[in-house]
Amino acid sequence: MNTNNIPTAPKNSFRIVLDLAYPESRMDKILLTAIREQNENIKLKGISRTALKELFGKGKIVIKRQRATPSSALAKGTTYVDILS
Repeated sequence: MNTNNIPTAPKNSFRIVLDLAYPESRMDKILLTAIREQNENIKLKGISRTALKELFGKGKIVIKRQRATPSSALAKGTTYVDILS
């Protein structure tokens, strides 16, 4: 795997890697599923839909250090989503 194109994770963040076979029009549902399926961050694993929405609202979910929204589209391929603490 070529690590030259992997953005550096911000300090005090948890990274979710989304690897999509096709584009998605909204990231909120995809991200919620990915968070619940991971086993590295138990605190986030049980996150509710409402709590995820709050993280988006506070600007705590970023892609390439830019604030993401629940309706952010996701391209086919790999996307690195960082959840700031």
